[in-house]
Amino acid sequence: MRNPRDRVQWVYAAKNNRELEARYDEWASDYDRDLAVEFEWSSPREAVGLFAKHVSLDATILDAGAGTGLVGEHLVAAGYRGACAIDLSPRMLEVARRKQVYSDLRQMTLGEPLAFDTDVFDAVIAVGVFTTGHAPAHAFDELVRVTRPGGHIVFSLRTELEVEPEFAAHLESLGATGKWNLVECSEPYHPLPKGEPEVVHRTWVYRVV
Repeated sequence: MRNPRDRVQWVYAAKNNRELEARYDEWASDYDRDLAVEFEWSSPREAVGLFAKHVSLDATILDAGAGTGLVGEHLVAAGYRGACAIDLSPRMLEVARRKQVYSDLRQMTLGEPLAFDTDVFDAVIAVGVFTTGHAPAHAFDELVRVTRPGGHIVFSLRTELEVEPEFAAHLESLGATGKWNLVECSEPYHPLPKGEPEVVHRTWVYRVV
């Protein structure tokens, strides 16, 4: 499959987590070229830029859905060190491991219980994760659980997902039940200008209570 746009759609069409893992494993060796080079994926830069406004450089960080470490590279460039990476694809994590931008890398699936104690991270960043066929809205519950009170959760979300019942209701319910408070939301931006120019994202920042 040579066309990057076709490959993205093929991955998005995965029917379950096992199939999604296998497709990301197959994509791992070409992922950076397809996303960062061919599509000029801007979400890691946008998210880390907003992240840096609210999170100190000595924070303990979880990169949730880290993939090949594109977000990790931007974190290191911004002065952060020692982030922990999780992803469902072992081959994506192997690419990330070779970049040496994380202190720990573990295979975990968002939407399932995470193998971390409660209140262990100062901040979580999740970029390109909450999207069609990927992490479900209830995955935010575990991200809140592993984040210390006062810590931040920063994530990108497609603007059309903001108003989908599952995501909109869950983001609101976490606020209504006192789990987190909205701190900042970015202006809309186009994360894939050369691949999917019709796609629009925002980056959200919440503070865990």
